[in-house]
Amino acid sequence: MLLLLAFGEHLSRNSFLPALAPRVDGTSNSYLVNSFSVLQRIDAKLCRVLGCLDRAVSDFAAWKITSATLSPENVQEGLKNVTNQSMLQVEIQNRLAIAVLPPNLEITLTDAEESEIKSLQFTPQEWLPKTWQETHPDFLKEGVPSGEVLQIELPISLPANAAGYRVRVLYP
Repeated sequence: MLLLLAFGEHLSRNSFLPALAPRVDGTSNSYLVNSFSVLQRIDAKLCRVLGCLDRAVSDFAAWKITSATLSPENVQEGLKNVTNQSMLQVEIQNRLAIAVLPPNLEITLTDAEESEIKSLQFTPQEWLPKTWQETHPDFLKEGVPSGEVLQIELPISLPANAAGYRVRVLYP
């Protein structure tokens, strides 16, 4: 029976592990985190013996946007700046206990009535910091490590009537 369970886990590991992965941001029970750690060790041993396709997953629930701030690049120029160039600072975390593929970031700019004015999409290659990409050259295959917090700065040109913004993650 245990052998059947082990083979079943191995065959469905790419959907099974993400579904069971607890959050590493402090919201999961410590018993679940420890149990999942044991499951990962068993899975790693099975992969060494049986071989497996180990790939990162796409999971919206993995990502937590902890902060997002949009501010003018040059505060002294204020309204005199014709291009209305601003800097979007975002802090985002992979809160799953497994590596997750980086999503696209979508910035929606709205007017005073909350109507959408403009939508901007950034691929992982565009929004991930270059220094981070250099230290993780296979990030599109291996994903973002568990618990990783990424701090991003994106220059954005705002329309004159922009009054608000939303930031969300999406997988194309």
